[in-house]
Formats: sequence, structure tokens, C-alpha cells
Amino acid sequence: MATDDSSTKARASNPTRRGRRRMTGKERREQLLDIGRALFAERGFEGTSVEEIAAKAGVSKPVVYEHFGGKEGLYAVVVDREMRRLLDMVTGALTGGHPRELLEQAAFALLDYIEYYTDGFRILVRDSPVAQSTGTFASLISDIATQVEDILGLEFKARGFDPKLAPLYAQALVGMVALTGQWWLNARKPNKSEVAAHLVNLAWHGLDGLEQKPRLIGHRRS
Repeated sequence: MATDDSSTKARASNPTRRGRRRMTGKERREQLLDIGRALFAERGFEGTSVEEIAAKAGVSKPVVYEHFGGKEGLYAVVVDREMRRLLDMVTGALTGGHPRELLEQAAFALLDYIEYYTDGFRILVRDSPVAQSTGTFASLISDIATQVEDILGLEFKARGFDPKLAPLYAQALVGMVALTGQWWLNARKPNKSEVAAHLVNLAWHGLDGLEQKPRLIGHRRS
């Protein structure tokens, strides 16, 4: 008696079914992170649900809980990764050279991050409802300013200025670039190199003309 192998032939003729491979735990985790990052960037933390994340990944809700303990855990990992990426890009760009070139490198690093990791930046600049090990976007900007502070301190000392004021100027410079970056996130005009040039123009020529003891010209003194 001949064996009916029609079901076997049907499976063999279906390349999608035949070629499907089960993801490893690591691959599934990365897939969930990618999907979560895109949804958080588009809709925010509150506007994203575990159900939607699971549906996009083609898995059940328990799989998300298994890997991250819930939406909060997934969000915390996404934010932590993006903060570390941005900090690494900025600090890695400060490779030396003329102080003006260092300003250019820092400006380009932030703008590069915004251009290439737009979803990540959208998430970072939102107020986070979840505590992360690396803190908030404001604390990240402060970390970057600390890197710039060391460079400014040397320049201040060489030019006869009080190096103790370097932290104040570092915060001002990094804050200026970060806020301009938030605006450029949506505007995207002018192009990146023009934005960097204008930022450095303001910062450098402002620094170049600094008074050793800045004075106020208005009536208010305190």
C-alpha cells in the first residue's frame, strides 16, 4: 500500500515554512529592543504597550516579560544603550588638535548621533518615567560637559583666565549645542556642516573676545 505523502510535499513546497528558523534568546532580545526603540521614539513610553511590542515581534506577551520583566525594563535598557552610545561618540570625537577644532568635533559628534540614531535621540530628550543607571539626559549632558571642562581648564590657564570657571563655560557650551541639536532634530535645515560651523562661530568668537572680568551694563546688579 502506497504511503500518502501529500502533507510532506506541501511542507516542502512552502519555502517560508521550510526556511523559518527559531531565534536564539540573544537574537530575540535584540529584536525586541529594536522594535521597542522604534515604538518608544514614535509614541513615547506611555503610548507604547507590551501587546504592541509583542505583536510587532510576532511573539506572545510572556516572551517580552521573560526577557525584560515588562515594558519598564525594556525601556530602561533602550535608554541606557542610547545614552552610552551618545557619550561614547562625543568623548571619542575629542581627539586633540586646536581648541576650535575640538569644538567642531564635539558639535559634529552630537549632530552625527542625531542624524544616524534619530530614534534614540527622540527617546533621550523626552522626560523619562523610568530610572536608569546612567540617569537622565540632563545628567548625560553634564557628563559630556565634564570632558569639555578639562580642555577648557587648560585653555583658560594658558590665556590668563581663572580655570575654576571652566565648569561653568563647559556647561554653557555643551548646553548650547544640545539645545540646537533638539531644534535641528526636526528642522534639518541648514545642513549638518552649516549648523556645526555656526555653533562654533558663536562659541569661538565669543570665547576669543572674553573679558577677564565680565561686567554688567544694565541697572540690575543682583
